[in-house]
Order: sequence, then structure tokens, then C-alpha cells
Amino acid sequence: MPAHTKHHEIAREIRTEIASGKYPAEGRLPSEAQLVKRFEVSRPTAAQALRTLEREGLVERRAGSGTYLAPAMLRGSGLRQLGLIVPGLGQIEIFEVICGELASLARVQDFGMHWGGTNRPRTESDMTIDEAEDLCRQFIGQGVSGVFFAPFEHTSDNEAANRRITERLSHAGVPVVLLDRDICPFPQRSAFDLAGIDNFAGGYLLAEHLIKLGVQHLAFVTRPFSATTMEARKAGVCSALMRHGLPVPRDFFHAGDPSDVKFVRRLVAGKTHEAVICTNDHTAARLLQTLTRLNVATPRDLRVVGFDDVRFATLLPVPLTTIQQPCREIAVTAFHAMRERLADPTLPARSLLVTPRLVVRESCGAYLPR
Repeated sequence: MPAHTKHHEIAREIRTEIASGKYPAEGRLPSEAQLVKRFEVSRPTAAQALRTLEREGLVERRAGSGTYLAPAMLRGSGLRQLGLIVPGLGQIEIFEVICGELASLARVQDFGMHWGGTNRPRTESDMTIDEAEDLCRQFIGQGVSGVFFAPFEHTSDNEAANRRITERLSHAGVPVVLLDRDICPFPQRSAFDLAGIDNFAGGYLLAEHLIKLGVQHLAFVTRPFSATTMEARKAGVCSALMRHGLPVPRDFFHAGDPSDVKFVRRLVAGKTHEAVICTNDHTAARLLQTLTRLNVATPRDLRVVGFDDVRFATLLPVPLTTIQQPCREIAVTAFHAMRERLADPTLPARSLLVTPRLVVRESCGAYLPR
């Protein structure tokens, strides 16, 4: 397992154990030394995992004594409980931040929070559809007050699975607030509240920025079966092109694996594109690696931008221009939506979209000599 993900995996397992009631009444958790032995990691890694749980409001660390469940986690059945079903929590950085903020807000507002977890090996971090549906049944059986759900993507049956999960919760009378994306294709909307970023505006900002740099021929790259946010971002890009009197090229849209040399070679063949807008930073990072293998220099030969502003965006060989995800604001918006939904279940479904912000770095060519 990569070193930078080990503490996330440790934190994830402990969250699952907290939710399952594993720890005793006094709420004491394993020590750093015990975690080092159990997970075969360094002491700083174990300490970082405990700090992550502390920031989320799940535990508190007492100098000279150890780590304990936070008081709110010990008040037990008197608390209203909320659930999280978030596939990709161990892999997608924005969900780690959003869910941590949600846990903190729940603690402050006297809610309990059930984190979705599994007993899968630590080397695997994503949630399967079967596991999510099982978790859905558990939450209904436990009588949770509401569920935050980030719909599945990157599978051929994600749309059907997302509908099954939300319909099961809805039929059980459990309110659902969607995180980041809807369960149906853009521009359709489901009957559930949605808290996320304004993806259409984000795509528009990226395209307009490139156009102002002199780019006239754009391409849009995504992985197959991406989330509905992809369509909104693509629509924003197309709108910017039309707004500036530029055509949307026939070969504008490309769905494939950005790590696949054959796919990327077709993308750059003939050098018809001056810039590529990627549906997210992970796609952009993989594309940059493949372009390097093909001796295509970024941004001199091809400008590349992403979406999300994850931590590694500044650490790539060419720092990535991207759209920042305001994760804390999304979490606050989602939590307030849940509170309002619990208070008044008759409210119409709402799209609660936070304003995106463009982050300019070298990959877009903004600093190339003119």
C-alpha cells in the first residue's frame, strides 16, 4: 500500500469499528503502539490516523492517557443517527474532507454518525455496490434519521444501483441528501436534495480561461461511466466555446483510459487540439504521465487542466491548473439541507450548488512566453 494512503486505511477501519460498537463503555481505543503492531506501519503513520479521527470529532486524545471516543459518541441511543454511504471514501480526496466535516457538524449538533465500512482487506479501499446495498439495509434496520449518499460511478450498472439504494431508503422513510452528484444524467434531476459544486460553472470557467489565453481548439477527456458531474462540466465547456463564437469540434469528446498509450496517441494525433480539459485531477495526472511517455510536453505542446484541486495537483511535474472543490462549504450545505429535510419532509428537492474557484498553475500555459 502506498505510504500516503496507509493512515487513511487505518482511520477507515477504526471508523467502522466505532460504528459497530466494538469499543468498551469507557471508550478507550488502541494505543499508537498497538496500531503500529496491528497494521505494520510506522508510529507517525499511526499518529496521523488518530489525528484524522480527532479532527472528524470521533475521538479525543488525552495527554499521558491515550485516545478515547469523543463524548458525543458515548451518549448512545439518545442521539439521532445519520448515515454515510460514500463509495470511494478511501480513494477520493474530496470525500475524505467532506465526510470529516459532516462528522464534526454532527457531533456539534448532537447527532450520531454511522460511517459506511466493510471488513474487506486493508489493501482494498473502495466500496462495492453489494456492500453499499447491505449498508443501506443496515441503516434502515438501525432506524437512522437520514443518509448522506455519494452515488456510484465508473461501473456499467451504476445508474441502476444508485436508484435501488435511494428508492430503498425513500420507501423506508429515510431522507437522503446526495453528495457531489445526482443519480440521473445531467440535466435531469432526481427527487432528492443535492449538495455539491456548480459543475456547469466550473467547466465554463476552465474553458473561458483557456480561450482568453488564445486557445481555440479544445478537447474534453473523461473515463468511461463517469459521474453525472462530467456531463455538467462538459456542458459548461461547450457553453463557453459558443459564447466566444467558437465551434464545438466533432472530435471534442473523448472517453477512455488516460493511462492507455493507444488512447492518448489517438487524442494527440494530428495535433488538432491545443488544450485538454479533464473531468478531474486524477484523469489529468494520468494523462500527463502518458503524454510524457509519448514525448508530448505540457504545456508547450498541449495544455492540460483538471477539476477538484486535490493535494497532489501542486506536486505534479507540471503543476495543474484546476477548479477548487470548496469541500467545507459543501459539507455545511449538505448538513443544513439534512436538518431542513428532517424538519420539513414536504420541501421540494433542491440543488444546492457552491460557487467554484479557478486555480491557475503552469499546466494551462498561462506562464508561457508570448
